[in-house]
Amino acid sequence: MNSGFFENTQVAYRLKSDFELKRAYWLFRLVQSRSFVKLGKALTHLAIKLRLPVEGLIKATVFNQFCSGTSAQGSQSVVNRLGKLNIASVLAYSVEGTASEEGFEASLEKTLATLEAQAGSPHHPYGVFKPTAIGALALFEKVSAEVPLSSEETAAWKRVEQRFDKLCRSSVDWKMKLFVDAEESWIQPAIDRLTEAAMIRYNPKQLWIVTTVQMYRHDRMAYLESLVAKAHKENFQVGVKLVRGAYIEKETARANALGYHNPICKSKAATDLNFDAGVAYLVDNLDRCTLFMGSHNEKSIAGLMRILKDKKIPNDHPNIWFGQLYGMSDHLSFNLAKAGYNVAKYIPFGPVREVLPYLIRRAEENTSVAGQSSRELEMIEKELKRRRSKVAGAA
Repeated sequence: MNSGFFENTQVAYRLKSDFELKRAYWLFRLVQSRSFVKLGKALTHLAIKLRLPVEGLIKATVFNQFCSGTSAQGSQSVVNRLGKLNIASVLAYSVEGTASEEGFEASLEKTLATLEAQAGSPHHPYGVFKPTAIGALALFEKVSAEVPLSSEETAAWKRVEQRFDKLCRSSVDWKMKLFVDAEESWIQPAIDRLTEAAMIRYNPKQLWIVTTVQMYRHDRMAYLESLVAKAHKENFQVGVKLVRGAYIEKETARANALGYHNPICKSKAATDLNFDAGVAYLVDNLDRCTLFMGSHNEKSIAGLMRILKDKKIPNDHPNIWFGQLYGMSDHLSFNLAKAGYNVAKYIPFGPVREVLPYLIRRAEENTSVAGQSSRELEMIEKELKRRRSKVAGAA
C-alpha cells in the first residue's frame, strides 16, 4: 500500500466546512486531557441534574461532532451526503441506561422504527442494536453465569428473547443486515447465545445477523474458531463485526476488585496481534464468513488491504467491509471509499440529554486510546493549512 494512501486530506474532509474543521480541532485537543474529560463528565452530570440550560452548548459542540441529529429523519441529510461519496450509514439510536420493562419496550419500538426508516435504502446495508437496551443488565449477567432464575426472572428473560427475535426477524423482513453489539465480558455469554441462535435461524442461505467480537479479550480468537466450526457443522453464514473493544478500564477494574483473571490482553501489542489474527482468520474463511472491520487503526486497516491485494480479492468484495465512527477518522473512511472499498460510518442519533452517556464514552475512549486524538489533530491541521495555502494562492 502506498504510504501516503490516507494522507489525502482534501478527500478526507471534503464534506467539512472550515468552521466544522476548527470545531473538531478544538474538541480533539480537549479530549487529549484525561483530567479535562473527567472534570467535563462531572460538570455535565451536575448541570443535567440541576436542569441547567446546557443542551444548546452540548449540541453545538460534541453532539454535532459525533451525532447526526436527534431523530432518524433528521439524520437523513448526513446519510445522503455520505451516500453520494459511496459511504454507507449505520444509524444507531444511542440512548443508554434503560432500566425498566417500560423502558425496554420503548427502546425496542424506537429501534424497530430506526430500522424501518432505513429499510430499502442502498445507503443503509446494516442496522444495529445494543442488547441491554432491551433487557436488564443484571438479568444478562445471571443468564451468562448460568445462575438459576426465579419464575419472575424467567418470564423477564423470555421477554428479552422475544424482543431480540423481533428485531432480528424484522431486520430480515426489511432486507437489512443487523449488528448485535458486544458488551461487557460478564454479560457477553448470554448475548453470544442469543446471537448464535439467531444466526442459525436466519443465516442458513445468506447473511443477515452479525455478531460483534471484541479482540482485546484474550479468549476471543478461540471463540471465533469455535463459531466458524459451528457454522460449518450447522450450515449457516457467519457475520462478524471485529473490534478491539470498548470497556477496557471497566473490565480491568472489575477483575481486580473481584479477584478473577482479567479477560483483557496483557498489552496493546497483544491486543493488536489478536485483532490482526482474527482479521486473517475471517478472510481465510470468506466462503462462510463476512468481515466488518470496525477499526480506527491505520496499521490494521493497511494490513487487511495488503491481504486482499496478495490474495487477489477485489476491493469491493461483498464480504469485506471497513467501518469507523461518525465524527472520527475521516482520513480513513473517505480515502477507502474513494479507492472502491466497502465503507460504512456508524452514526449515532437521539435526544441530546439521552445521548450524553454515549458522548461521554466517546470522549473517554479518545483519551484512553494512545495516539487517536493526536492523529485526528495532525490530519485536521494538515487540511486547514492546505485550505489557507489555497486561499493565499488565489489572492
